[in-house]
Amino acid sequence: MLTEALDGTALADLVADATAAPSMHNAQPWTFRYGRRSRTLTLRADFERAMPEADPSARALHIGCGAALLNLRVSAAHHGLDAAVSLLPAPSDPTVLATVRLGIHPDMPRKPADEALAVLHPAIKDRHTSRYPFDERPVPDNVRARLAEAARAEGADFAFLTPIHLETVLGLIRDAEGYDRGDPAREAEQQRWTRNTRSGAPVDGIPDYAFGPRDASERATTRDFAGTRVIPGRARVLFENRPQLALLSTPGDHVPDWLRAGQALERVLLTATLHQVSTSFATQPLEWPDLRWILRDPVFGTGNPQMIVRLGYGPSGPRTPRRPLDHVLTIEP
Repeated sequence: MLTEALDGTALADLVADATAAPSMHNAQPWTFRYGRRSRTLTLRADFERAMPEADPSARALHIGCGAALLNLRVSAAHHGLDAAVSLLPAPSDPTVLATVRLGIHPDMPRKPADEALAVLHPAIKDRHTSRYPFDERPVPDNVRARLAEAARAEGADFAFLTPIHLETVLGLIRDAEGYDRGDPAREAEQQRWTRNTRSGAPVDGIPDYAFGPRDASERATTRDFAGTRVIPGRARVLFENRPQLALLSTPGDHVPDWLRAGQALERVLLTATLHQVSTSFATQPLEWPDLRWILRDPVFGTGNPQMIVRLGYGPSGPRTPRRPLDHVLTIEP
């Protein structure tokens, strides 16, 4: 590993770790190109995997790519590699989101910043989105503080909702779900990204085994990808009465901010995983501009909401499929 060149196995490990990141509807909207001579990985957005109905600005797409970039940085640190990241290095090409130049210095001690990333590496394979009920046990204050620190390290804010704010956000989630049901184009787009595993092994999208149980409490915040379809054997259960939700926000709201939000989000998720805290998302109101801005904290009201995260103690959720490496990685001579 610690040689002048990066061997194929190490490169495959880096990209496999990167692609374990979450993305909207598990669309995996990214590709990577590796230049042997420059030892540089280029992260590109795959806009053919965009969601024009639910994500017309591609905000969520960029957040997903940012999460993949964070995983790549974590993997590089784990393997003892320097990772010099340049965001948006080609302004004339919006598909080029970042370059990561990998440096190999076997005789130099690992920098503290890299060490902080490297400790997150075991969580990459263990982090899964959980659409299952959590118990009512609160996430301890010391863990909450660690999650906030993780977000700040990437230039974002991560705050658990107060009781009053929680009720507002739960109402906005219900409102967004009503909007979705009244928008056939959005409903159709969502269904295009669900997968029936009885017809074959998927490589992307949300497989039916990851839908989780149906909500019997009308308090669940996770999206029900089954819609009105009946899934054989799918249970109907009570979810937590007061879900623990947190809001991730950034000072700005442009492509660089979305990429930073994605890195902050994944750093939070990996940190939560290391503390045995399960996570999922409630993106519904983020997809409607008139609802998104109401998500801000009613007291402080600062920052641009980028993600609502549900946290708690319960099943971690199943592993969802990933595209084969030869679909997402090309290597230059």
